[in-house]
Amino acid sequence: MKDERDLRSSPIGGDWYAGDARNLAATVDGYLAAAGTPAVDGALVALVAPHAGHRYSGAVAGYAFAAARGLVPDVVAVVGPMHSPSSGTVLTSGHRAYATPLGVVPIDADARHTLEDHVGREAGVRLVPVRNDDEHSVEIELPFLQRALAREFRLLPVMVRDERPAVIRGLGQALAKALEGRTALLVASTDLSHYYPQARAEAFDAEMLRRVEALDPGGVLSAEDERAGFACGSAALAAVLWAARALGADRARVLRHATSGDVTGDYDRVVGYGAAVVTRRGAAGTMSR
Repeated sequence: MKDERDLRSSPIGGDWYAGDARNLAATVDGYLAAAGTPAVDGALVALVAPHAGHRYSGAVAGYAFAAARGLVPDVVAVVGPMHSPSSGTVLTSGHRAYATPLGVVPIDADARHTLEDHVGREAGVRLVPVRNDDEHSVEIELPFLQRALAREFRLLPVMVRDERPAVIRGLGQALAKALEGRTALLVASTDLSHYYPQARAEAFDAEMLRRVEALDPGGVLSAEDERAGFACGSAALAAVLWAARALGADRARVLRHATSGDVTGDYDRVVGYGAAVVTRRGAAGTMSR
């Protein structure tokens, strides 16, 4: 799918992941192959995947995207945090497409417009377009989608800075309305705890992932205040869980957990990574493989 007009060029290719198509495809394919074929019980509605550099979190991300291998969604909504300061609290790309070394991923203008309409009504905030941003939380997932999905797709990118529960619940409802009736997949882009010793990180991450498996977006948002668990993309994760529930999802399952220490050997200050699937019982609306 080609769209060479108004591309958001990659600011992280060659650093966060391999900068040429051949090496990037081989690396991502290796992560997908190592994950095998995760069991998915029901129709896949959403994925949870980490967003660190592929060297650190790619092996975990592989489990999430391996569960989507062969699917054919028309639109994929990737929702992650906006790490840098911005004038908006819920943002999207103002470009027509993202570019990675594997090719161009067009943005679904209709879904973006529908989300813009509904996010004001449901969340009481504006969907703010940004251009030439350096945010990695959406882009880092694209090579996995480009290699795992069976055909080209359109993207609905969303970046979140607001953590107010009413806003995030409204964003989830707005996402569901933007995707309703479409062959769609949601992706929550988030890492877990940051810079704790391994044992403590494992405890924090286990509690956060327990709340994911409980399909408890409110619990995900409250975990940090309770000092129970942490996720740098907790608002994005909660919004995706609320959207998935509105789209009929009724179960979630964690596929994999690891930390940066498992890659670097430094277990004193680690970052946690988790992969999960969110599904809906029954075959209705299941994407063909």
